[in-house]
Amino acid sequence: MPPVPQIAAHARTVPASGIRRITELAWSLPDAVVLSVGEPDLPTAPHVLEAAREALARDDTRYTPNGGIAPLRDAVAAWLDPEHALPVRRDNVWVTAGGAQALHLGLSLTVGAGDGVLVPDPGYPPFTMATRLLQAEAQPYALRAEDGFLPDPAAVEAAITDRTRVLLLNSPSNPLGTVLPADLLAELVDVARRHDLWMLSDECYAAFTYDAPHIPAARFDTDGRVLTLHTFSKTHAMTGFRVGVLVVPDTMAPLMPTLQESVISCVNTPAQYAALAALTGPQDAVDAARRTYREHRDLAAGLLDERGIRWLPAAGGIYLWADVAHLTDGDVAAWAEDLARSAGVAVAPGSAFGPGGEGWVRISLTASAADLRAGLSRLPAR
Repeated sequence: MPPVPQIAAHARTVPASGIRRITELAWSLPDAVVLSVGEPDLPTAPHVLEAAREALARDDTRYTPNGGIAPLRDAVAAWLDPEHALPVRRDNVWVTAGGAQALHLGLSLTVGAGDGVLVPDPGYPPFTMATRLLQAEAQPYALRAEDGFLPDPAAVEAAITDRTRVLLLNSPSNPLGTVLPADLLAELVDVARRHDLWMLSDECYAAFTYDAPHIPAARFDTDGRVLTLHTFSKTHAMTGFRVGVLVVPDTMAPLMPTLQESVISCVNTPAQYAALAALTGPQDAVDAARRTYREHRDLAAGLLDERGIRWLPAAGGIYLWADVAHLTDGDVAAWAEDLARSAGVAVAPGSAFGPGGEGWVRISLTASAADLRAGLSRLPAR
């Protein structure tokens, strides 16, 4: 039998998800409490479901323009325009297959093989995964506990090399729950400007801030270098609809139809109408989700206090970052696996988000209050 061709070498360098590994282990165990994945435990709003049903009922199931249906793109532009320094128009807005494709598309526009992307450590694993899939290099910049896990502009600048092309930010942060303040965002945009970098700003949790307002990085973009990611998945409990948004500068707009055509052509039509209803219809469900996740944050923090476990105050997002270094003997991934098997509770090991997460775990606040109580009560007390 003749040999088969080799798999592309760079595909083998994409790291596996440590979050998925612990979650799938928990799903295989009877009665395990899963606090490791950010799946909303809330229903999708009825008017959103109805918009999808109506699109199906009228057989609106054909191709749309590559960028998405015009009413949805216009609604996104109207939502974002007041907060951005440069105008947001329809041509700047591209509807994607969730935030994941928005990330991939944004990186495809800004890096080539061998280029560098500054990614936060700890940070959302697909930042590195997507970078490597494009044959680019992930260049971590450290987020340290002594700095409240906020970026230090000087440290970010020191991580820049002659290959660096993109600075990637995430606010509110997954996994940390940090929210970048205006003065820090302005400094970071200035770092990108001085070094002629693109900035890719993941703002997928913008609707969920509690102790600080969400401020878009694009507010400080005066020369068209910031690309912004959003998604309907968590904000509107629409993870399975797979609808996200990439907002690009004017200079990229002419390229977008070709790039989008080469990857997905367009997002499915009924899902786009559902997203339009989510954005333009009643926001009661979003407000209720925000209140629920804040209550879950406070509940989880209290439960951790009872166990003597330190946690990072979460100003936004849907996760709580907890310090279990005193329990893990320097290997939080192994500890989390043992916890799932022995105690029947899954938390995401911090090392899945980068070396800077060693000794920490991420706890999802999208779980029910009952699951949070049951799961966190099984953590060893200090």
